[in-house]
Amino acid sequence: MRDLGVLLDDELSMKQHITKVASTCFYQLRRLRQLRCLLGQEVTVQLVSAFIMSRVDYCNSVLAGLPHTTLEPLQRVQNAAARLVLSLNLRDHVKPGLKQLHWLPIEYRIQFKLCLYICTMYTMVQLHNT
Repeated sequence: MRDLGVLLDDELSMKQHITKVASTCFYQLRRLRQLRCLLGQEVTVQLVSAFIMSRVDYCNSVLAGLPHTTLEPLQRVQNAAARLVLSLNLRDHVKPGLKQLHWLPIEYRIQFKLCLYICTMYTMVQLHNT
């Protein structure tokens, strides 16, 4: 079943959703790779944020609590995006690149987004009560 663009299965494993998102993102990354030599790093970061990371982040709060192995395809997407932006080779370590780009790993992006939701809701309740 699809609801707001999120694929839900019988077991709520979210594997179909993650597979679909990763597939779409890798397609976009291949298209951007063809243009990378014409673009500067700043423009590439903006395009990757618009076309790739926005898809990874969309409704990612429903992925909270999933095992690391289930989230691994999304982490591979993020790693490939960082390699594209920074023009890294496949053998180069990507963690320093993620740090340089100020990108949290996928598991922490999900936690960060949940924290933002909670803070926003708390603020709204506080404003409503005053």
